[in-house]
Amino acid sequence: MPVASTRPSTWLAPRPASTDVRALGLDLGERRVGVAVCDSAGTVATPVETLVRSGDPERDLRTIADRVTEWQAEIVVVGLPISLDGTEGPAAVGARAEIDRLERFLAVPVVSYDERLTTVIAERSLMEQQMKGPERRGVVDQVAAAVMLQSWLDAGMPRG
Repeated sequence: MPVASTRPSTWLAPRPASTDVRALGLDLGERRVGVAVCDSAGTVATPVETLVRSGDPERDLRTIADRVTEWQAEIVVVGLPISLDGTEGPAAVGARAEIDRLERFLAVPVVSYDERLTTVIAERSLMEQQMKGPERRGVVDQVAAAVMLQSWLDAGMPRG
């Protein structure tokens, strides 16, 4: 079993010179991947899709690559599940391994960003909209991806 890491995450990187960028945000889960995109000006993140894991990691990578092409993304921002105390536990270690695979597979830069509490925020938002449990399950991951991506945009799009 992986040991928790205290390695600082890439979200502390400096702000890039340009702010116009089309980004694709991913909320990685064991069963689903939430997908969000931002407008070409890099100001507003929108949830777009929840991908169901196929059980074949290569197929899942190809599906994500297809979404990068479809949305003309110039960068992929992947949520990193950092603990509330700022450390990286087993979930973050697994996410970093998948981020490494994405970096090798995709033709665009891949950065990680702190996704702390994004699912909680997404769940609350959906409950406020009176969305029932089964319906929420189908969209919570993409809403969490949008919350994370919007946070990244608001922070000045830090790159690792």
